[in-house]
Amino acid sequence: MIDAKHERRFKTRSFAGTMNIAERVAEILLPTPRLVILRGDLGAGKTTLVKGIAVALGAAAEEDVTSPTFTLVHEYQGTKVKIYHLDLYRLETERELATLGLEEMIADPTALILVEWGEKFPSVLALATGEVAIENLGETERLLVIGVR
Repeated sequence: MIDAKHERRFKTRSFAGTMNIAERVAEILLPTPRLVILRGDLGAGKTTLVKGIAVALGAAAEEDVTSPTFTLVHEYQGTKVKIYHLDLYRLETERELATLGLEEMIADPTALILVEWGEKFPSVLALATGEVAIENLGETERLLVIGVR
């Protein structure tokens, strides 16, 4: 989905580096509303990136942002944006996905919807206006490729 002429690339070598890059990523992904697919293997740093974006946008403190693996959706309310952080790893069908209320999230004019494992569902891919692909380049090094439509 990332169009090469509209992509931005960043490398990070640490948790702190990812947190710092997240502010620049947030600037690329806004203005809202946006639905952004977060791609990457388990442990690639998708939730770390969400932590950094939430902090950069004043929606949550770093320690308040956790993986929604079991709850599926976390909400973080900032002064100008509401972040919805979804993890679809455990979902298997469009019917399960429908119970999350994605349409309501998209209808929120202040929403930034960050979706881990969204590429599993054609309906989510069709709604996506951006993507962040995180590639593991080594023990701590990551390449982030950001694209928007």
